[in-house]
Amino acid sequence: MSEHHDAHAHTHSAMPYVITLGALLVLTGVTVGAAYVNFGSPTINIVIAMFIATCKATLVALFFMHLRHDKPLNAIIFVSSLIFLAIFLAFPLIDIGSRDKIHPYGLRVREQPKQAAPAAPAAPPAAAQH
Repeated sequence: MSEHHDAHAHTHSAMPYVITLGALLVLTGVTVGAAYVNFGSPTINIVIAMFIATCKATLVALFFMHLRHDKPLNAIIFVSSLIFLAIFLAFPLIDIGSRDKIHPYGLRVREQPKQAAPAAPAAPPAAAQH
């Protein structure tokens, strides 16, 4: 029992946790800022948001869940799960991005009013003849 405890014994200072907290707060600010920016398509917006969320999850797993001090096999499993998650999310995003915009059944879509051609400019007022 003591061998298991000694194998995972390492010093715990508060500085890595404070730095990680600061990085998570900055990444949260970046996430909020990215939500207000249109990067061209909804797919790109989702990819950017997922990348930022993956960075935050990695920081939490490394420092707060102590994956950094664990066996290397656990790190390999964690990284491979991120890769498979990216693959599994990429296919639906590609599929959704290639479809035309569809409207659900029963949803009434308002037709955009057709704009009339601009009227001809009015003739200047005729000069009064005296």
